Amino acid sequence: MFRRWLIGLLSLGLISLTTLPATVWAQEELSAPASPAIATVEPAFYRARVVKIVAEQAEENFNITGAPAFSQTVIVRLLEGPQKDMEVEVPYGGLNDNQKLREGEKVIMLAPNGPDDLERLHVFDKYRLPSLYGIIAFFFFLTILFARWRGATSLLGLGVSVAILTLFVVPQILAGKNPLLVILFGSLVIATASIYLAHGFNRRTSVALVSTLITVCIAIGLSLIFVAMTKLFGMGSEEAFYLQTVPAAQINLRGLLLGGIIIGALGVLDDITTAQAAAVDEIAKANPQLPRSELFARGLSVGREHITALVNTLVLAYAGASFPALLLFTIYERPFWVVMNTELIAEEVVRTLVGSIALMCAVPITTALAAHFLGSRRSIKKLGAVVSPFDTTA
Repeated sequence: MFRRWLIGLLSLGLISLTTLPATVWAQEELSAPASPAIATVEPAFYRARVVKIVAEQAEENFNITGAPAFSQTVIVRLLEGPQKDMEVEVPYGGLNDNQKLREGEKVIMLAPNGPDDLERLHVFDKYRLPSLYGIIAFFFFLTILFARWRGATSLLGLGVSVAILTLFVVPQILAGKNPLLVILFGSLVIATASIYLAHGFNRRTSVALVSTLITVCIAIGLSLIFVAMTKLFGMGSEEAFYLQTVPAAQINLRGLLLGGIIIGALGVLDDITTAQAAAVDEIAKANPQLPRSELFARGLSVGREHITALVNTLVLAYAGASFPALLLFTIYERPFWVVMNTELIAEEVVRTLVGSIALMCAVPITTALAAHFLGSRRSIKKLGAVVSPFDTTA
């Protein structure tokens, strides 16, 4: 039974990948021609502290959201830069009381035309990095407290993932490389590094990794097909619009959309494949006499519970990300079919469905591989020699 599942899903992955070369070629042709570089002056940013609130008043004329708009005049002291300790009086405004500045609060100041442009110095944003660092440290502490050594190695895997994204994926995309190919390569490295670092070099981790890579191939094919069917161009977000206006960045937005779908699915696949491989392995250890077909059936029963829970998680995660847009559509009373037809909503629907289908495929793939390779010592040795040469356990 499980062999038929595995053969069918592997065939789906291979068929899906046959669409990759032609689509990637088409994506390259969609890239806009290079624009001449425009000389610009780099803005300067400084940390500063609010030392005094000079004036504050309501600005009802600018109340475009129904919230009490306000304006303030504040004196700030620069904490760095060539004009360190200099005090400057600047205006500041916002749309609600939570945005008001208070004495002693740190802010980020922006000089639009470089360090010497102090005449147009203004408050750019509140300074929140210390709070973020505290939250991150709390997360690290809890991870190591509850997961011990595995928690520390998983954090190392997280660091590797962030490094690959920031030092390889982003620079390559900004350099004009095809986003789909760059993100695909980065995803393979991230999956290998993060899974082995988080879960160790062992047999069931190797099963999880192979299952993840197979399912990623299926997700790529589905993404290419679904994006082409729905005629998406990657313009469903405000950030994508701004990327198009940057003269120096020639970015293929459709390829970026496809790559983003893969990255999003990869994070959940890690969870489902490692958990499913572990479940099958524990069932096999509890009853070593189980035949592979029975092991597959019992593992699949556990996997169905993962599917129902994670699909709902994906839908809620993507709905939460696009919730402000849904509220705007409701406020402006657009017809439901018009809302669903917008690229913003269509992108989120495609993201959710690709991720959900990938999860559904990952469960039988992982279960079949785990039942085959972890169900007998003979198969265990075979997997250890082929997939995980670093594993030295018997």
